[in-house]
Amino acid sequence: MKLYHSAQSRSVRPRWLLEELGVPYELVRLNFGNQEHKAPEYMKIHPHGAVPALVDGDIKMFESAAICLYLADKYADKGLAPKIGTPARAAYYQWMVYSMATLEPPIIQIFMNTVMLPEEQRSAKAVEEAKKSFTTIAAVLEQALAGRSFLLGDQFSAADVMVGSTLGWAQFMGVLEGHPTLQAYVARLSERPAFQRAQVD
Repeated sequence: MKLYHSAQSRSVRPRWLLEELGVPYELVRLNFGNQEHKAPEYMKIHPHGAVPALVDGDIKMFESAAICLYLADKYADKGLAPKIGTPARAAYYQWMVYSMATLEPPIIQIFMNTVMLPEEQRSAKAVEEAKKSFTTIAAVLEQALAGRSFLLGDQFSAADVMVGSTLGWAQFMGVLEGHPTLQAYVARLSERPAFQRAQVD
């Protein structure tokens, strides 16, 4: 099993999950500066030339959430995904999709307009709109985590990998200021040995 990876990218998510699962895998680091992600052979695996991508035998797939869903089910005995057909499984699906469809977009919008784009292309209005959106999202997550260690209660799952890693980006940009519940959640996750191993470049 090969995971194609670049530091400080979405590929940290499946790498973290693989470390939680404790299964063997090969980490293939791609040097974006050398355009390794645009090499023809890699484009056959990930047609957009991005990371992450996973190769598992004849299976080739991309999208961090999809890879995490696949891995958690492949190693169902590890308990990082609730059993199919249970209420917990429904909540699990919800948070896995929420991480990408609802939580990530405003954080990316803030990142683009404060760090990534040239200064003349940045929009203060876009940042304020994204921060306002995040405030609503934060309230939903804070309610979900009230009295809980993780999104599904006391049981850590792949949903925490997806949501937690995205909140980690938000914290890096100072977006979690004023949200102690989310700060504490990120702190709990960052103490996990598997998380720490996944941060090593």
